[in-house]
Amino acid sequence: MSECEGCTSAAPDGSCTSSTGCNQEELKLQRTLGRIKHKIVVMSGKGGVGKSTVATNIAVALSLAGKKVGLLDVDVHGPSLPRMLSLKGQKPHMGDKVMEPVPWSKNLSVMSLGFLLEDDRQAVIWRGPVKMGLIKQFVEDVMWGDLDYLIVDCPPGTGDEPLSTLQTLGPTAIGVIVTTPQGVAIDDVRRSVSFVGEVGNRVLGIIENMSGFACPNCGTVHDIFKSGGGEALAKEAGVQFLGRIPLDPEVANSGDEGFPFLKVHRDTATGKAMEAIIQPMLELPDPPTA
Repeated sequence: MSECEGCTSAAPDGSCTSSTGCNQEELKLQRTLGRIKHKIVVMSGKGGVGKSTVATNIAVALSLAGKKVGLLDVDVHGPSLPRMLSLKGQKPHMGDKVMEPVPWSKNLSVMSLGFLLEDDRQAVIWRGPVKMGLIKQFVEDVMWGDLDYLIVDCPPGTGDEPLSTLQTLGPTAIGVIVTTPQGVAIDDVRRSVSFVGEVGNRVLGIIENMSGFACPNCGTVHDIFKSGGGEALAKEAGVQFLGRIPLDPEVANSGDEGFPFLKVHRDTATGKAMEAIIQPMLELPDPPTA
């Protein structure tokens, strides 16, 4: 691979067309990263575990706690965050080689390929190097400003997107792994835990989503999909177990209707579980200043 492949100054043959090479690109990236205290990558080796819902509500919870938060959607083939935050149709302001993220609130800004597609039915058929270049641009060329947290929502698996995200954000980025309790999910999610370590980053912890069903009538939690698989995996992997999130019918409604569950249903069993999960994130020590 050419050292310039994926760079915004790369020619089709991988050579750099910039008069100053890639040094300016790297400096620009490092300046952007230097203004972000904590970089948290939400991922899972298994699809259908509610990872985007968890990432969205983590970002909203941190913003409601008074933190400055950026939420980055790197799911190139299925960008869902614009719909989940009722931001469909919004367009980022474009400047000279920079973009402004779309604001959701004074504390939360969002960037997604979904904002840039002319038709939300349009299929994105891209190979790895193109996706890698886009992810780098979404970090480097977006005016995130000073952030306490950048939350990144990755597509499932251990492919181009999570790899490029961790490589772009660097070794200080930490992973949050989402699973459901069933063994078939745990088997796939286990690979995500080892993936993060092999890339050179660390896992902050594991979240067990859809851990029981929170009955809206009686208020009790019933174990439909079993319970405890995520906690057992955390013990096996030697990482922190961040908590269980029970199913709630309003979680699906909130995603479809475009309002974050946590903003409206903070007092439910599911809402309280989500708020408990962000506590270890709030307790992360700030990086030393240069």
